[in-house]
Amino acid sequence: MVLILAVAVVYFTKKRNDTDEQISLNSSYDYIIMGAGSAGCVLANRLSGNPKSSVFIVEAGGSELENINISIPLSCSNVQLSKEDWMFRSVPQKKACLAMRDKRCAWPRGRVLGGTSNLNFMQYVRGSRHDYDAWAREGCTGWSFRDVLPYFIKSENIQIPELQKSEYHGKGGYLSFSDGTATPLNKNVYARAMEELGYPITDCNGKSQIGYCPSQETVKNGERCSTVKAFLRPVMGRKNLHVSTNSHVTKILINDKKAVGVTFVKDNRKHVIIANKEVIVSAGAVSSPQILMLSGIGPKDHLKSNGIPVIADLPVGNNLQDHIMTFIDFHDNSSSVANIAMASSPLTIVKYLATKSGSLSKSHLEGTAFLTDDEKLPPHLQFHFYSFTYGPELTQQFIDNLNIDLKLQEGKEKEFQERVDKNIEAFIMLPILLHPKNKGTIRLQSDDPFDPPLIDPNYLDHPDDIKTFLRGVREGLRLGNTKAFQSIGASPQDPLEAYTPQCNDLQQDSDEYWLCRLRHYTYTVYHPTSTCRMGAKDDPTAVVNPELRVRGIQNLRVVDASVMRNVPSGNTNAPTIMIAEKAADMIRNIDSVKSIREKTGEL
Repeated sequence: MVLILAVAVVYFTKKRNDTDEQISLNSSYDYIIMGAGSAGCVLANRLSGNPKSSVFIVEAGGSELENINISIPLSCSNVQLSKEDWMFRSVPQKKACLAMRDKRCAWPRGRVLGGTSNLNFMQYVRGSRHDYDAWAREGCTGWSFRDVLPYFIKSENIQIPELQKSEYHGKGGYLSFSDGTATPLNKNVYARAMEELGYPITDCNGKSQIGYCPSQETVKNGERCSTVKAFLRPVMGRKNLHVSTNSHVTKILINDKKAVGVTFVKDNRKHVIIANKEVIVSAGAVSSPQILMLSGIGPKDHLKSNGIPVIADLPVGNNLQDHIMTFIDFHDNSSSVANIAMASSPLTIVKYLATKSGSLSKSHLEGTAFLTDDEKLPPHLQFHFYSFTYGPELTQQFIDNLNIDLKLQEGKEKEFQERVDKNIEAFIMLPILLHPKNKGTIRLQSDDPFDPPLIDPNYLDHPDDIKTFLRGVREGLRLGNTKAFQSIGASPQDPLEAYTPQCNDLQQDSDEYWLCRLRHYTYTVYHPTSTCRMGAKDDPTAVVNPELRVRGIQNLRVVDASVMRNVPSGNTNAPTIMIAEKAADMIRNIDSVKSIREKTGEL
């Protein structure tokens, strides 16, 4: 999607004047943080808040200022397959992603200051209170909803007027988020249709998550509010904080079961930095287990098979969990959805540059919903509503970003062209499986730190998962019968127009047809978690304890989405930031949220 014309380049070139300075690295720091992503940027901010502590954060990627698409909300799809993306691929899947090249799912991950908070669709969703209460019941002491809510609130600088007085939200924090409403469809169609099906309108980060929730997105003044922009950039001038970009960590140095430093490669030179107090791994649910295993911490048989001496036999890389989705398109005859012509028009671009408003200032993933059978349990399904229509000119990007088999490109382009010929626009409803029973793995391809890891999400392996996923499709199709959807020309037949040749021989709209589509067109929601799982001291599935210390190794913690006990009920960026906020307090041995806790104790 080419959204940016030459005039935009001039504007953003001005913003790059504060690119990262070259600094002389110290030989040692009190704290070394590996990974300047969603968690690492928060940690760097909070730990360097103590002027007596020296902090070093090392990032494999470069500056987010080098890619002008990162800050423009509608342009987030353009960041995938750029140099700011690790461009991971899963191993071939047996029961899902069957329409992908070699049956390998695309796994975008941020390789840039700010990590995947620069690639995601900016959704601010905390998850269900039942998620965190379950963590606590299963041995993660101190991680109940009551324990973590103050840390969510601490980060927040809410920009949504109707939620300004909510006890569940915070003001004055580093992380700004705003109303994601981009088109009239949000309130006039999506919300009303969900109400017709009996679901309430809710703040999904408030008292109850269940129902329809207008999106809350990490956008400030029309620009992406990533963790580098929110947490790291404002404090990069601190003399006790050093940042090293384009620096690929190769190993954690461990002596006598104690982490003492790290090695990394920058500019083709190997560097060794010593940690006076702690080494903190914040490289994400894919790269954190990779770094640990390269350093001798992981399943012993796997390490031995790669010639790596075993320092600690732990289930690193196990328990991989992720959310999956599929695309269901509905027609829109109201000309409400955004399209490439609108987004790339000179008028839209000039308006955005002048006022930071208009189509480019929103992700257009403007609504979400959570469904449950029992309000005492976490939701089992989530919907996203994406108010953007794909035209034939976007076929290549669509196919490449999702790693779809190139044999399907011509048919997909024809599907998009037929819409244009019929003057039909469409929005996308995305049913999401929230709590898969299948578990996957992260494994090493070799002992070479520059080899990408082997990612096996094991999607849809458990028979219950495909049944729940199908329930999500069926509930989503019910929306096509609502008066709200029909008012813009949408119907339950619209999704059946998709080009899905593998399922053509099956009766349309039958369960068999949809099961075929779900197994072929399975997409990650970019939410991998739990590969360095948190748990009690005697939990054989746990890599870290509730203080996020790696079991059996001194001075080593993991702080990112990989420590989540289980994947939460919703998008994972906000929970990752919360984990880093809480970890910073544990590392500094302070209680920064005492005053907030006094207000939220009974919520």
